Amino acid sequence: MATLNKDIFGLTVENHELVKLAYDAYLANSRSSHAKTLKRGEVSGGGKKPWKQKGTGRARFGSTRNPIWRHGGVAFGRTGEENFTKKLSKTAKKVAVRQALSLKNAAKAIVTIETFACPKGKTKETIDMLKANKISDKENVLLVVSEKDELVIRATRNVANLKAVRPTYLNVFDIMNADKIVITDKAMPMIKEWLMGEEK
Repeated sequence: MATLNKDIFGLTVENHELVKLAYDAYLANSRSSHAKTLKRGEVSGGGKKPWKQKGTGRARFGSTRNPIWRHGGVAFGRTGEENFTKKLSKTAKKVAVRQALSLKNAAKAIVTIETFACPKGKTKETIDMLKANKISDKENVLLVVSEKDELVIRATRNVANLKAVRPTYLNVFDIMNADKIVITDKAMPMIKEWLMGEEK
């Protein structure tokens, strides 16, 4: 079994601020901006002034489609052009991933295996691997493999609560939501190369 690099899995996380920023950024960047509301000028009708300006004793209105009337437009509504993205530098993202992995390692939630063998691409091969490592089928599992080929996809896609990723696709959201993280030996040096850069 591969040993866990202390610079990646053994950090002392004094506060969770960076992890939270990366977690929130992941969710924000996943938001779509398709929702759109109609302004008063976009609602059909309302071209006629409801009543004359003066002499009725009622408040003055120029259109039945003003926002405070029923069937009127929406004031300050969604335009469909909102930008919800939150930017985080590459360095900050990598540090956040290292902190998240360290937190999971401290919680004894990381399992290392020699290899993930699925020569037939069968779901049973994945289930057998989880059972061999005493991982419940009710736990959320993040499987980190060196290569996510067609056989790995076929073997894992129908397993509930399991997500398979390559090392460079690790993110704080998936790590923190996983009850168990299973990492293959071949994926370990790839994680180190990605997160540590020039460092050896």
